[in-house]
Amino acid sequence: MKKLLTSALVLSVMGGAAWAEPDDLTLQLKWVTQAQFAGYYVALEKGFYSEEDLNVTIKPGGPDIAPTQVLAGGGADVTVEWMPAALAAREKGLPMVNIAQPFASSGMMLTCRTDTGITSPADFAGKTLGVWFFGNEFPFLSWMSQLGLATDGSDAGVTVLKQGFNVDPILQKQADCVSTMTYNEYWQIIDAGLGADELITFKYENQGVATLEDGLYVLEERLSDEEFKDELVRFVRASMKGWKYAEANPDEAADIVLEYDETGAQTVKHQRRMMGEIAKLTAGSEGALDIAAYTRTVDSLMSGGSDPVITMMPEGAYTLDITNAALK
Repeated sequence: MKKLLTSALVLSVMGGAAWAEPDDLTLQLKWVTQAQFAGYYVALEKGFYSEEDLNVTIKPGGPDIAPTQVLAGGGADVTVEWMPAALAAREKGLPMVNIAQPFASSGMMLTCRTDTGITSPADFAGKTLGVWFFGNEFPFLSWMSQLGLATDGSDAGVTVLKQGFNVDPILQKQADCVSTMTYNEYWQIIDAGLGADELITFKYENQGVATLEDGLYVLEERLSDEEFKDELVRFVRASMKGWKYAEANPDEAADIVLEYDETGAQTVKHQRRMMGEIAKLTAGSEGALDIAAYTRTVDSLMSGGSDPVITMMPEGAYTLDITNAALK
């Protein structure tokens, strides 16, 4: 188990005659140490950050950690966040900027028990749906708005159950459906004993409401610092090298993640399976933000009728400068 989540502290220069201090950079993850963030751990373990003269510290997230707040408070230089949360925070006054987008596709789903009679989104009315909050609720709320379903518990709407970061509500029949990711919670349900034939899934991608996940964000004001921008260029270049290595070597990448998991809560089986699913979401991305996907995300968040997630077209919410320099 790795106890120190930083890359090499010093680099030898001129045959050891002098020492150059690498640039420090702190990355805040959206969630706990797991294969969802394999590219960063691979870049750390394989020395890709050190090769870019960077000393990177990776800070795991958790149920009580809000990446946007950590970034706002100066606890990290870069954070991994979903675009809906970042755009909502920006509209509320926290100027987060997307500098890179390693994830090309969405892994978010709503997973329902078939014994509830749900066969399509048209059957959601009157049902209880488990939803993650802390910024993760925005894609769901946008979807319900587009379906014309109130989230107030009315007969014609849906009842929202504030879901913890587990799948207990569907196992205990407290909810008809729960929020899941293709790479994580869905498999927790399967491992708990429910068969795939007892479940029906609705991928946000397939419902036309998919929004971008797991992008890299910084505070806008820091992009006026040319030295910091140079650090970001090197960071993104090394991180994407880590992601492509992880895609090509999924089992090794999962094992590297496990070395950095100080909780000991993760299993080899689950992390290797997760990495296989994550590789599907990062496939095709070299790290640059797809403007069409960005536009789709914005349109989805603004199309919530009287209660949209964001109310104004974002300006300055992304920059291509970093990936243009890093990936040329």
